[in-house]
Amino acid sequence: MTSTPRLAEVIQGGMGVAVSNWRLARAVASRGQVGVISGTGIDSVLVRRLQDGDPEGVVRRAMTAFPFPDIVKEALRRYFLADGRQPGAPYKRIPMPSATGNRVQQGLTMLGSFVEVFLAKEGHSGQVGVNLLTKVQLPNLAALYGSMLAGVDYVLMGAGIPREVPGALDRLAQHQAASFRLDITEIPGVSRPDGEAPPTMDLDPADFGADGQPPLHRPAFLPIVASHSLASMLQKRANGSIEGFVVEGPTAGGHNAPPRGAKVFDETGQPVYGERDVVDLDKMAELGLPFWLAGAYGSPEALQEAKAHGAAGVQVGTLFAYCEESGLEPSIKDKVLEQVIAGRTSVRTDPRASPTGFPFKVVSLPGSTSEDDVYQARRRVCDLGYLREVYRKDDGGYGYRCASEPVADYVAKGGEAAETAGRKCLCNALMVNIGLGQIQKDGSHEAPLLTSGDDLPAIAKLIRPGRSWYSAGDVLDYLLGTSSSQGASTA
Repeated sequence: MTSTPRLAEVIQGGMGVAVSNWRLARAVASRGQVGVISGTGIDSVLVRRLQDGDPEGVVRRAMTAFPFPDIVKEALRRYFLADGRQPGAPYKRIPMPSATGNRVQQGLTMLGSFVEVFLAKEGHSGQVGVNLLTKVQLPNLAALYGSMLAGVDYVLMGAGIPREVPGALDRLAQHQAASFRLDITEIPGVSRPDGEAPPTMDLDPADFGADGQPPLHRPAFLPIVASHSLASMLQKRANGSIEGFVVEGPTAGGHNAPPRGAKVFDETGQPVYGERDVVDLDKMAELGLPFWLAGAYGSPEALQEAKAHGAAGVQVGTLFAYCEESGLEPSIKDKVLEQVIAGRTSVRTDPRASPTGFPFKVVSLPGSTSEDDVYQARRRVCDLGYLREVYRKDDGGYGYRCASEPVADYVAKGGEAAETAGRKCLCNALMVNIGLGQIQKDGSHEAPLLTSGDDLPAIAKLIRPGRSWYSAGDVLDYLLGTSSSQGASTA
């Protein structure tokens, strides 16, 4: 049975890959707000931490609480290196997400999500959520189930229309099989065989030994929407209950919804958003569900403004992204904070960077693929595959392609060469951001690519004189006007 958790004023943004890690989520949740972990790419995060030796032992400790020990044993056997990788050694890769025959990948995703939520919920009575991208279809059911096994309180999903998620949460809470309709890119001249049912992505907990397990807590579901019309549609047509919304504007970091209407770009090539992209907050309030505003709402004034418009509060990502507890690799974090202090940050809404086709916020940073020479020098490779699209092959089977993979490969799979222009490998770059970057077969090291909201310069307000860092508690103190000495709220 679903129970809506106590409404917090601040939801910490779910920034991937593992920028919103368990440490950050726990720090926020222990202060009575909603801490959120990112579930995107969590299987790779798990196995790379194991290959680096899990020096603090926290990952392995959390794994002992996972209810399916066979998955744990196999993950440790395949990936754990007690002394860590040898210098210069690449990470051992895991199976890429697929629509069929994906039990190993599903097990690792379940385990990774469980570990992250389990650690985020330790030592306090606060609330923890998991953030996923609807567009990253293939791993999502396993990520949801793993998070629920650890008692996650909220599920937040954007970058698409997550209409089938509420029903999946209902079924997974009972350890029943759940499915999502699989989006298939149809190639000209290749069609679905007559009589074939629409393809689905499936997860059956019974396949992993869930028979006899007690029912799970069904988390509250918060779709991330960019319009009141989408919120209204989801409320009416979703296959289960929705407990609220996060309303995200185009100034937010990560993927943004494309502008509504005709595509218009400014002189720098960024998409132009207009009046049709402004959410009618009065109509949001009329839906009768709590909502939080996101996208440049990281200030106490913006929080009060949001509440004045009927919102329960705000979702804030960028301010938390560079705090001490976030998962960003320290040297990368330091470089951005140096830019913030010097007043020379730059964030661009890049319409081409993401292979998904969604606009993507990119922070200008030397040495990252935000620089054209770094981007051009990188040898294209697709070895993680989270953003691949599924297409139908000539034989009726499924193929997988990504607009950031080698151009010849993409074209051979029926793609248009023009679609590859400017596309960047977000999967590998985001792993670099958290210190888990791959060393490729040619010896090259992957480069980072940072994303933040337009309000990145506002971080300067959080850095006290005489120091170059700040904490998650500092962010909450700033937003709420409270003292970090306050303990967790008991709901």
